[in-house]
Amino acid sequence: AAGKRRGARCRGAPRTAETAQRLKRSRRLKANNRERNRMHNLNAALDALRDVLPTFPEDAKLTKIETLRFAHNYIWALTETLRLA
Repeated sequence: AAGKRRGARCRGAPRTAETAQRLKRSRRLKANNRERNRMHNLNAALDALRDVLPTFPEDAKLTKIETLRFAHNYIWALTETLRLA
């Protein structure tokens, strides 16, 4: 409801330095895990994009930025082909 802060701590005993350190470490580990999952998802999406882009030779793996640029140019070329047809 109004006036409540997100993440406000419990009204129990005050935190000790050790408890604060444990909480800080726990939050950092969770943040690291979220970032790791985010990067895994991004890399999986880029791999899926690479699978549908025509590349020569077939075994050439494009970098992330090359994949995005290639996809942009490929979509533009397909759009132009449709527009001119």
